[in-house]
Amino acid sequence: MSWQVSGPPPLIADTTLRDGSHAHRHQYTADDVRRVARALDEGGVHYIEVSHGDGLSGSSIQYGFSRQDELELIAVARESVTRAKIAALLIPGIGTRQDLRAATDAGIQMVRVATLCTEADVSEEHFGLAKELGLETAGFLMMSHLRPPEVLAEQALKMEGYGADYVYIVDSAGAMLPQDAFVRVQALSGALTTARPGFHGHNNLGVAIGNTLAALDAGARIVDGTLRGYGAGAGNTATEVLAAVLERAGLNPGLDVFKLMDAAEFVLGPIQSFQPYPDRDSIAIGYAGVYSTFLLHAKRIGAELGVDPRDILIELGRRQTVAGQEDWIMRVALELKEAQQGAAV
Repeated sequence: MSWQVSGPPPLIADTTLRDGSHAHRHQYTADDVRRVARALDEGGVHYIEVSHGDGLSGSSIQYGFSRQDELELIAVARESVTRAKIAALLIPGIGTRQDLRAATDAGIQMVRVATLCTEADVSEEHFGLAKELGLETAGFLMMSHLRPPEVLAEQALKMEGYGADYVYIVDSAGAMLPQDAFVRVQALSGALTTARPGFHGHNNLGVAIGNTLAALDAGARIVDGTLRGYGAGAGNTATEVLAAVLERAGLNPGLDVFKLMDAAEFVLGPIQSFQPYPDRDSIAIGYAGVYSTFLLHAKRIGAELGVDPRDILIELGRRQTVAGQEDWIMRVALELKEAQQGAAV
């Protein structure tokens, strides 16, 4: 049996300098950003996303403080590229309209507005302002595995109506299999008229590349990656691997495969905090359908309290926690600790 991805070559957005910030504990410096952005630009990616891992104004006690102000990092990235466009993530409720204006002044050319997959309506004013500011726009439907394709299509149409140029199926938990990604992107392809569908994958079940290929076959026109898969949970679709796969599939949109391989090995590699991969706890995230950014928090809290982080993650999945509920991690861990102590009596 043979299988071939259909459709034109996709646009590529690299989010090493945003999603990778989670793995890097938000400690990127201006020099890190300059070197990574320059390497990605030379490798031919179309968009480079730069901001705190939780988006504009994410630097906080709840999400983790950035080492260097994200507006400074955005400005450095913009100065470092000649072809790629600089993007930032904005999560309504964390980032504000004022933050969007400031990021535009710092140099972004695209904003990616992210909401829970059932809450697209909170993005309306942010898309409206982005269009006033002359930005390209993308909508992120986070935790898309939680809802069926028809619900996601309805939410995507809202974002399209607000002004989104792209709307993404976002596998925030890395919980999807290729057929899950296919039917969700296919639903968006059939519903959207002006916006184009995209896909953002995590690798908690080890199928990020497969899911991305399935999304392309279903009509995705923009897909995301990070160098070495550097990102939350078990990481993201690896940009350099994706480039090689697209080349083999006859869908290379102008990427320099060898330069991206070198960028992963010699630019990002030496500064990585660790290499994300589907280990015991990140597999649990995909298995339970938990937001990928919860991984390091669960590991830290579990170590502090003597509670197995896998138990924490499985229970968070049972409760269907989502982004913005990071305080539940401690709550669940304390409940599990109390239950352990009760069982020992």
